[in-house]
Amino acid sequence: MGAPEHRTVMRVFIIAGEASGDKLGAALMQGLSSLEEVQFDGVGGPLMQTEGLASRFPMDELSVMGLAEILPKYRSLKARVAEMAAAVIATKPDVLITIDSPDFCLRVAKLVKAQSDVRTVHYVAPTVWAWRPKRAAKMAAHIDQVLALFPFEPPYMEAAGMRCDFVGHPVVTDQLATAQEVAGWQGEGPLVMCLPGSRRGEVSRLMGRFGVVAGLVAQAHPNARFVLPTTANVTDLVTELVQTWPVDVQVLPADAKARKRGLFAAADVALAASGTVSLELAANDTPMVVAYDMAWLSRIIISRLLLVDTVTLVNLVSETRVIPEFIGKACQPAPIAAAVLDVLRDPSLQRDAMAVTMARLGRDGQAPGLRAAMAVLDGVATARSK
Repeated sequence: MGAPEHRTVMRVFIIAGEASGDKLGAALMQGLSSLEEVQFDGVGGPLMQTEGLASRFPMDELSVMGLAEILPKYRSLKARVAEMAAAVIATKPDVLITIDSPDFCLRVAKLVKAQSDVRTVHYVAPTVWAWRPKRAAKMAAHIDQVLALFPFEPPYMEAAGMRCDFVGHPVVTDQLATAQEVAGWQGEGPLVMCLPGSRRGEVSRLMGRFGVVAGLVAQAHPNARFVLPTTANVTDLVTELVQTWPVDVQVLPADAKARKRGLFAAADVALAASGTVSLELAANDTPMVVAYDMAWLSRIIISRLLLVDTVTLVNLVSETRVIPEFIGKACQPAPIAAAVLDVLRDPSLQRDAMAVTMARLGRDGQAPGLRAAMAVLDGVATARSK
């Protein structure tokens, strides 16, 4: 008998800093484990831990957003950056994979590259196509490869000198509603879903305007039904602010997941804050109008830096402009309501663009986690062969 085949275990150091990154990381880890024998180290949340990661510390320590939240934790976050970089340098993994959370992750990668030749991969390309294009060049100094969620991103990263693989967007793997869940929302009159955001600041800015829009829509459709799904961190604020609306609104709590799935699929139109929610709506074939405003200083700064004429991801991916959007100064109730009524009359153009968007993001193809894993492995193999 011959000697048993010896398989080299691939060592992956992986870091995620928030829930969305934990989801991406878990799918990537699952993909890697299906292709290779892998040993994981690093930081992640419950989903990544289920896939075999013993997180070095709770991922929640990194899940902070906004200047006011970051400042009190700046010293501890800076210490964690140094700690993670030291751990990578000491363990010498085959690859360091950092997932989104660029303020933390890219600092770790920078320190690692300054003291080692560990291959670095960053999952989720920064939005250099929208604003701050110089970030790509800065990343290229310490990132070898980028895994991109959108098909239009690789040229921006490659122009800066990094390998970039489009691996698909996780929205294409989200669980969609069953026929029974959709049927639970049947009723008289158009079903209007209102999505004013998941952060308290944006909810405070948008709820008043969304309420006026709802009133104007109700004038044209007296039997319209209005539903507002919430996230746990804004349920109390939404419940308070919706009392001022001129229409009856059903507030859907965060834990009603099956009801929310059915709502996303059953809604005749959604009035949504800007963000990835437009992709969730597209996945459910739900027509939409996008409206968003920000603090006045942010509005001025971003309007001067913005490089694109639309911020709605469905418009960008489908290379159309069929999703109406009202951003900044344009976020006014009367034109928004007119757009909602237009969409209710004829959503066909939007449906075509949403189908194109889902196809381009990888629906009916290999799962994004597996595609990401294959790209990582090919990058490691290519680097070794040089």
